Amino acid sequence: MPEIRLVGENVEVGIYKTRKALGMAEEQELDLVEISPKADPPVCKIMDYKKFLYEQKKRDKALKAKASKVVVKEIRFGPNTDEHDYEFKKKHAIKFLEEGAKLKAYVFFKGRSIIYKDQGQILLLKLAQELEDLGKVEQMPKLEGKRMIMFIAPKKPK
Repeated sequence: MPEIRLVGENVEVGIYKTRKALGMAEEQELDLVEISPKADPPVCKIMDYKKFLYEQKKRDKALKAKASKVVVKEIRFGPNTDEHDYEFKKKHAIKFLEEGAKLKAYVFFKGRSIIYKDQGQILLLKLAQELEDLGKVEQMPKLEGKRMIMFIAPKKPK
């Protein structure tokens, strides 16, 4: 590429021979960076490339820090969980949803307790109904192997 279009600070914007542009970059102790290779002539900029990469990394890190991390908390029931245990675990579920975490509630069937599938489903649906003002069901109770799983996502505060 014999000629390039040069842009950037401390530079008169225009079309230059590649050697001259490289010379100008060296004078300023900076780098000649190709910005748009498909343009005719290609667009280049005189800048401190290492500094540019560093600032880009910093921006990406700041954006990543702002992105919300989804926390999933689990609550496990048995198919014949009694009322006291259910209430105790429901309190935890309420706390998790208020903190903004997703809730994975599941009933674990051990051995022959799989015959109580319907009881497990009733238990999960009861939990979903009692938590409906705090969260919405993302996935209805579904049997996967020996577990019946249901996901509840927190509702956004109004």
